Amino acid sequence: MVKKSSIIILLILIFWSCVTLPPPPPPPLLHIGNLPPSIEGVLSLEERILTEDAWNHLRKGKGDKAEKIISRLGTKSPVYHIGLGYANYLLNRLKIAEEFFKKALETYPDAAVIHTGLAQVYQKTGREEQAFSEFREILKLEPEHPWAKNQYNSLKIRKTEEVLTEAAAALAAGDKEKSKETYLKALYFSPQSTQAHLALAEIYRKENEFQNALIHLKAATSNEPENLEISKNYAETLYQAQQYTKSLEIYEKLSKYDPENKEFMDRIKSLHNKLGIFELPSQYDSIASSETITHEEIAALLGVKFKGIVEEITAKPPIIIDIATSWASKFILQMTFLGILDIYPNHTFQPKKIVIRAEMADILLRLIRYLEKKEYRFIHQIPPERIQISDISKQNYYYQPIIQSVSYGIMDLYPDRTFKPDIPISGQEFIRALDIILALIK
Repeated sequence: MVKKSSIIILLILIFWSCVTLPPPPPPPLLHIGNLPPSIEGVLSLEERILTEDAWNHLRKGKGDKAEKIISRLGTKSPVYHIGLGYANYLLNRLKIAEEFFKKALETYPDAAVIHTGLAQVYQKTGREEQAFSEFREILKLEPEHPWAKNQYNSLKIRKTEEVLTEAAAALAAGDKEKSKETYLKALYFSPQSTQAHLALAEIYRKENEFQNALIHLKAATSNEPENLEISKNYAETLYQAQQYTKSLEIYEKLSKYDPENKEFMDRIKSLHNKLGIFELPSQYDSIASSETITHEEIAALLGVKFKGIVEEITAKPPIIIDIATSWASKFILQMTFLGILDIYPNHTFQPKKIVIRAEMADILLRLIRYLEKKEYRFIHQIPPERIQISDISKQNYYYQPIIQSVSYGIMDLYPDRTFKPDIPISGQEFIRALDIILALIK
């Protein structure tokens, strides 16, 4: 009996070893998402039932059956063009499928399910750039869309590598135009590609197209802010493009990382010379917080704030006998040379003299007239003839400077229409007036 049972078990094992197991199910023929609420919400009960049946057939790869059901819904149905797009895709009628998807997008441009179908048409017809664009659209609508995210990243990596290799080969062959075009194509797939940005920057820099080079170097620096070599490249290109202020800012940051670097120090020194940068004494920094302001402080503010706008001394400077020990002597000589500030008849400047509001108006008007000669335009904010001042007569020496300063909107009257010409002004008040003038000429 035992022997007979053993024979039966052995025969069963032999039988099952000969049985061929069915192959695993094939991967789905397409990816199809759910309809968005904006479409589902307008379907009648009957339309929902038919749509669900059609979608089940689509997911099983039965395009013919889905087509018959969707056709029954009619052209006015919100799912008509979408469903027939997918059905025709499964039936390998790709051109017709594309037309249906594009028609559906006219009504529902923000439906990810339509972009998903169109992306697959493009994939199947070998139009990878268009497919990539559709993946990007899907991720704009649904950033965590798992299928689109996977397809997007996979295609992005592969195409970027392909295009970068092609661009490098074109450059090696001496075809700069094709290389530029191809590197730009790489940025279409990977806008953050540091390799593409640096390659383009180098090509443009060799062609002396510094502005284009700077666009790509700025992007590369943003991608890798800690990469000192890229930052140095950016700073040097800014220098070549004569954007000295920005170049200096980056070189100074670089020098903090490598304070012994002679190349950085030499370039910083060169930039200081080009920008005319000099060390200001501590007295300058205290002007803004001072309750009163002196002649020498005003000269310094004018010289610093309008540097590059007003001229330097080009001839023999005026004779002034009381500024030898003034920290602002350089600015005093410049502003008196230009006629913006006055020298007294006895050749004194009185650098420590406190300035009052009436004198401030006179200095500001002199500055405006000087700038007008340099073809800067100033427009009256209030017609001068409409300004009424109750505490200064028309015969006063400062009447016109006060009227003009108020008219240009640089100084103000008090609520009772007084100007209070004899009140000392603060450093902050004069700085504010100069900032207004700078804003007007920009």
